Amino acid sequence: MSESTQANSASFFNLHVEGVGYLNRVRVIKPKKGQEFLACTVSALRGSDADVSYTKFDCRVSGADAQSVVQRLEADVAAEKAVIIGFRIADIYPELFTFEKGERKGQPGVAIKGRLLRIKFAKVNGVAIDVPQPARPMEREDVPF
Repeated sequence: MSESTQANSASFFNLHVEGVGYLNRVRVIKPKKGQEFLACTVSALRGSDADVSYTKFDCRVSGADAQSVVQRLEADVAAEKAVIIGFRIADIYPELFTFEKGERKGQPGVAIKGRLLRIKFAKVNGVAIDVPQPARPMEREDVPF
């Protein structure tokens, strides 16, 4: 490979989280600088089905298909229906904050941020909802190491 080819090809390390969880807090964020964007919280299920635990991810919704599905489910989330999704979240990172109200006011907290890339399936109160599937094959699953 020549030096110019090496300089032009970029390499990335992808960190993806896949799972099942509840879709919550669908909202549009309007930052002071930059474009507004669609956001949501995913409460991912983990552990034994007899003793489920949750991990919350605060997500920016990325990709046209994911945005379309989240917008379609927004009314169900607002109506406090049980909206369960199969998801893929990328680029997770922790963000520290301080609680501003409630019992934990003044205490530090952490939020796990990420980008919601894909919704594989969705159910509202146990009823399956059709979601678009990607037209192209999924990203390579193998690792070049």
